[in-house]
Amino acid sequence: MPQYMLHFTYSPEAWAALVKKPEDRTAAVEAVGKSLGGRLVALYYHFGEYDGTAIIEAADDTTANAAVLATIASGALRSTKTIRLYSPKELVDALGKAGKVLYRPPGKT
Repeated sequence: MPQYMLHFTYSPEAWAALVKKPEDRTAAVEAVGKSLGGRLVALYYHFGEYDGTAIIEAADDTTANAAVLATIASGALRSTKTIRLYSPKELVDALGKAGKVLYRPPGKT
């Protein structure tokens, strides 16, 4: 199953709720993945542009997108960034295909 790295930033309201009542959000994130036939691989929090990162497995891009949209619709997230992750084997397969493509770059005849 494809894996996705989901960066997220909580909304001010979500942070206020977490400060008022601290809780481990792992089970809630796992439930989203399971409801769509996927799974949570890892959940991390960090400093920087985003508050945290979830690594999930989902059947396809549409399913991963549905997980993000459902979470955004709840109002808990202010921003997200989703990145499709590729395994080393997938990269090698893509490189093999790329090696067979003929492409003329700009300015070349």
